[in-house]
Amino acid sequence: MHNERMDIQAYVADCGRRAREASAAMARASTAARNRALRETARLIGERREALRRANEGDLERARAAGLEQAFVDRLALTDKVLAGMIEGLEQIAALPDPIGEITEVRQQPSGIRVGRMRVPLGSIGIIYESRPNVTIDAAGLCIKSGNATILRGGSEAIDSNQALAAIIREGLEAAGLPADAVQLIETTDRAAVGALISDPRAIDVIVPRGGKSLIERISREARVPVIKHLDGICHTYVDRAADLAMAVKVCDNAKTQRYSPCNAMETLLVDAPVAAAFLPEIGRVYADKGVEMRADERAADVLRAAGLPVVAATAEDWETEYLAPIISIGVVDGADAAIDHINRHGSHHTDAIITANHPLAMRFLTEVDSASVMINASTRFADGFEFGLGAEIGISTDKLHARGPVGLEGLTSQKFVVFGDGHVRG
Repeated sequence: MHNERMDIQAYVADCGRRAREASAAMARASTAARNRALRETARLIGERREALRRANEGDLERARAAGLEQAFVDRLALTDKVLAGMIEGLEQIAALPDPIGEITEVRQQPSGIRVGRMRVPLGSIGIIYESRPNVTIDAAGLCIKSGNATILRGGSEAIDSNQALAAIIREGLEAAGLPADAVQLIETTDRAAVGALISDPRAIDVIVPRGGKSLIERISREARVPVIKHLDGICHTYVDRAADLAMAVKVCDNAKTQRYSPCNAMETLLVDAPVAAAFLPEIGRVYADKGVEMRADERAADVLRAAGLPVVAATAEDWETEYLAPIISIGVVDGADAAIDHINRHGSHHTDAIITANHPLAMRFLTEVDSASVMINASTRFADGFEFGLGAEIGISTDKLHARGPVGLEGLTSQKFVVFGDGHVRG
């Protein structure tokens, strides 16, 4: 379909109608059927590797012809490793416990009724994403397992790959006796389709954007349905005066340099004044050796320069910048109160960590830092659905309602109250 002339509003509305119908069937489907759909999709991906690579080549050729950066082209490629990861991911999702239908918190009330909560699917989920075609499989797999229907709108640069993958998913659903329309891909690259999708509460119950800040800002601004999202990952690590400094060097190295581009990479390092002279030269040498540019406040810069390390003066903007690159902001603070205040004022409420042997202080940090993930003596890079034991994630949320932090299966569900009685009436 790509960019054929069409009535976008009518097309998206029809996708929404079919998703609504499919979501009802998915909500009542058995765990076995949903797992079978996932495993059949995994089998078909393995069986059709060559066809998927041929479809992917069209995307790659257009990306190269458009002069896109090699790193971008690499993200588009369906390599053997990427395809194997898709298969493994689907198998892992199938092996996860099924959250749907679980009844918890059942309590007897003075009236005699018993009241509990049942976990249920959200319904119809719109997922808007860029670049990586593997998101088509990850997102669809999580939605299938959680009993939802989904409408996927991938980036135009991956349209051929996404169409081929979506066709396989739909075949896997049908093989399990489930409606193919539980997973639909918006098959036009017309940008108007995004606007139509996010502004129609009849089509979807919730939007999950995955992509750059500009995409997420646009969706947050224009959507007329709830959005699960985060805008920035300005993650901090605070090294307290009671920290094991060898541990702190190891953790702060990993948090910044293990990978630069993820949203859970550390962007700001805060160091308690009494240990700055001992700690900063150690971590500074690690960063300098790895080519990390250090942007420091005056006190941190003095220590780093005295150790013969290259440093740039930090600006006010640096404290509120997500670099996603080998650059880090470094500041010296006067104790935990100042660190917590800095994090809550300048951070993005994503992930923040403290390195300390002072347990009461660590617990204070957990309580007072207003972020989706807060850590003690661990790298911020652990803020990830797989690392948290969720099996997989559809994204990270820094919102405070419904889902917060890595959004896995449970984040794609809601709860409703259920009441058990035996002819009870209210007096």
